[in-house]
Amino acid sequence: MIDLHTHTLFSDGELLPSELVRRAEYIGYYAIALTDHADISNLDFIIPRIIEACAKINEKKGIIALPGIEITHVHPDDITELARMARSMGARIIVVHGETIAEPVMPGTNKKALESDINILAHPGLISDEDVKLAARKGICLEISARKGHSLSNGHVAQTALKYGARLILNTDTHSPGDLLVLEKAKITAQGSGLSGDDFIKMLDVSRMLVKKALGG
Repeated sequence: MIDLHTHTLFSDGELLPSELVRRAEYIGYYAIALTDHADISNLDFIIPRIIEACAKINEKKGIIALPGIEITHVHPDDITELARMARSMGARIIVVHGETIAEPVMPGTNKKALESDINILAHPGLISDEDVKLAARKGICLEISARKGHSLSNGHVAQTALKYGARLILNTDTHSPGDLLVLEKAKITAQGSGLSGDDFIKMLDVSRMLVKKALGG
């Protein structure tokens, strides 16, 4: 299992980075990204600490821990600059909190995120055809979410992405230990989104590709 959207107590998660990663390793994860919620107020606080935690974890040559960030509920006009700042600070996985139907995310967030240097548009809700086409052109991954609420639009995201050839990725958006998924549960989440077994394998391949890229490969 590879999971590139999770949260620690540096935002609204429950666990220290080391405990979250250890719990993921215990249930068989190959790699995990720590992507706490951020805006201009805490970007420079979170990223260096997550980088330090991941470096220490990776010294042990077990599970791969990647430092990341989730740009969250900011004005769409600020996304490009915040993504640039996050990348310059060393974030390896940049997620943007998309226009989920479960929260009042500002309209235009999906489009601005996809115009920026990011890796994943998380739970993009009822994303438009034009934005999916943009994601396909840019090679930005659209998330199939295992998180309650955000997952309600998974079917729309999946089918629209397949229609236009956009990359899909499955993440947990973990906040609590129980949110982590074993591989079989992840497969069920994909199937519940209307995706086939082959589609699920393709999502795993996309996850591996992002990990390799994040590691400089």
